[in-house]
Amino acid sequence: MKIAIIGGGVAGASSAIYLRSLGLDVTLFEKRSFLIGGPPACHLHAGGNLYPDIDDEQRKRLLKESIEFLRFYPQAIEKRPTLLAVPTHIPIDANELENRAQLLAKHYKSLIEQDSANQVLGDPEHYALSFSKKQIEELRDLPAPKVPKNHVEWLIAFSKEADLTRLKFPVLLVQEYGINIFRLSAIAHLRLQGSKLHLCTRVTNVRQIGEKFHITYKKDGKEKEESFDFLINAAGFESGAIDDMLGFKFKRFVEFKAAYIAKWHGEHLYPEMIFHGVRGTEHGMAQFTPYPGGYYQMHGMRKDITLFEDGVAASTSESSQPKLPKKFIEWIERGWPKDVAMQRTTRAIEYLSRYLHDFKNAKPTPTPLFGAQQIPGEDITLRAAEVSFEGDRYARCEIVKVSSIFSMLDAITRKLIKLKALNKEQQGKRDFGTLLDEKAIDSLACEIAQRRGYPKEMAKLLIPYVS
Repeated sequence: MKIAIIGGGVAGASSAIYLRSLGLDVTLFEKRSFLIGGPPACHLHAGGNLYPDIDDEQRKRLLKESIEFLRFYPQAIEKRPTLLAVPTHIPIDANELENRAQLLAKHYKSLIEQDSANQVLGDPEHYALSFSKKQIEELRDLPAPKVPKNHVEWLIAFSKEADLTRLKFPVLLVQEYGINIFRLSAIAHLRLQGSKLHLCTRVTNVRQIGEKFHITYKKDGKEKEESFDFLINAAGFESGAIDDMLGFKFKRFVEFKAAYIAKWHGEHLYPEMIFHGVRGTEHGMAQFTPYPGGYYQMHGMRKDITLFEDGVAASTSESSQPKLPKKFIEWIERGWPKDVAMQRTTRAIEYLSRYLHDFKNAKPTPTPLFGAQQIPGEDITLRAAEVSFEGDRYARCEIVKVSSIFSMLDAITRKLIKLKALNKEQQGKRDFGTLLDEKAIDSLACEIAQRRGYPKEMAKLLIPYVS
């Protein structure tokens, strides 16, 4: 059976790696010159701790999916914790946040009991730890270690920089690890060496005739056509365009978002920090993600920082492809206007410095991390998404969070077993093979970061990978 995958983001590249490991004939089409270059993923969402408003079932599902993602891509994971804090003016109960995190810790423990290989987020007893204001204040006089060795040491630098008068207590430290998007891209390229990978290739038409999908694509100025037995639509925010070509109606949103990069002092290691807020208001969540070399990624979930006033579009009865304003498409295709990027980056620095004293002295850099994200269905708050199908041979692999890929791949595998392309023993396969050479990952990740206009230091891990 010949399988086509349109789109080389996290969903498409992971699908190609996984299905190829099952022995299937897979061809991947990607319009860019590199894989995994979409919206700015930087953490696993291991339990959805960044989203106090989602229900516990979505949180449990995100935890399970994150564990599977970490097992598949261990060398792309930044093993540092995440600090969760609630500002005093935000109507979120810090104690309730702690209670829900402890429920997730119990669920994590149950997943380990089912399969010991699931213990990839540390000891379940340490999955979520809470700290009072007094405990944080007592850390201020301690020297901040160059490399923290335990949970308390990860909080020392925070205790020295944070304005504790602005925060509710307790604050939480959760084992929600980071994702390095440049290493993820490098790993995908290395895993797909020798495969049928068409980069710099634009799919111009897709037709279904009987049980075959005929894909017309343009590469190196030449137009070609191939036929396939199964099609995975992993085209990201352009998934609706493929639906339109095939005449399928499907509801979805598309949202344009951005994160920003600043240079600050790099002598201490910080956890990722989340200062909760009310999304889309002037008090939206603030997020601080550390990288090596004193670089920091920033989100501010306000319409003048990460979000945009006209940044959400919905599909219509005429088209399954939401229509973003033209300027966002141009930014995705050609890059941002430097003045807009610097203005928003400066605003992000100002916003984070409300909570971190000295961050006001951080220096903005001119290249944001950005992209458009699709959200299938009619609920724009959805965080854990399902794969959807049209018949047995067409799958939409529209992830909202990168960790959701294996729930979708399991559903696709069930279809392929039904079509007799796979056998039942291959359902749920989690034997992901040997690790890649670390030097090869580092070298290619740095090259990809620089090619995309980012400092090569951002392609490194704060805590070097140890198998």
